[in-house]
Amino acid sequence: MSVVLRSRPHREPSAARPDRPDPADPVALGRVGGTPPADGRGRAQWPDRLALAVARVWPAGLSPVMPGTCGSIVAALLAPFVFLPLPFFGRVALLALLFWLGGVAATRAERVLGRKDPGEVVVDEVLGQWLAYLPLAASASAAQLAAGLVLFRVFDIAKPWPVRASEDWLAAGYGVMIDDVVAGLYALAALQAVLLLLPL
Repeated sequence: MSVVLRSRPHREPSAARPDRPDPADPVALGRVGGTPPADGRGRAQWPDRLALAVARVWPAGLSPVMPGTCGSIVAALLAPFVFLPLPFFGRVALLALLFWLGGVAATRAERVLGRKDPGEVVVDEVLGQWLAYLPLAASASAAQLAAGLVLFRVFDIAKPWPVRASEDWLAAGYGVMIDDVVAGLYALAALQAVLLLLPL
């Protein structure tokens, strides 16, 4: 009785599944589930967690509805305690620090999350909102703060020239920050015009 030996078919090495990120690629890891890349022991790297917390102005950026507006509301609520009590030059220094820190955090958040200008990055809204409040007195009324909030949101969403164009003026996270600076300047001028006409 003859025995027929059948050879097993040759199989090429399987390619990596496109839906399974490369563990060595932190951008791919961040893109899946929106979580920071982990270290060798499965723990998220603390610089990425810190950058995301700053960029999101936790938990404002995690809001499922209008995270940018939520970031502006947080800025408006904090302004009477953190921003407005400062002297004018102290406010300018804080805005400069926030621009630098927000740019660093937004740059890292873009890398971790794997996309440009993620909606959950709202530290730029804090910067723009506080810029709109720059000339206000430390005793600014709730009506003045509310008017500044509405005006900033209008300019930040409508993006009149050169707000949208300014996104390309600077690289990475600083491009995320600069357009809110321009929108904040629009809101600052508009708020001062409103206050000249209305006794808020």
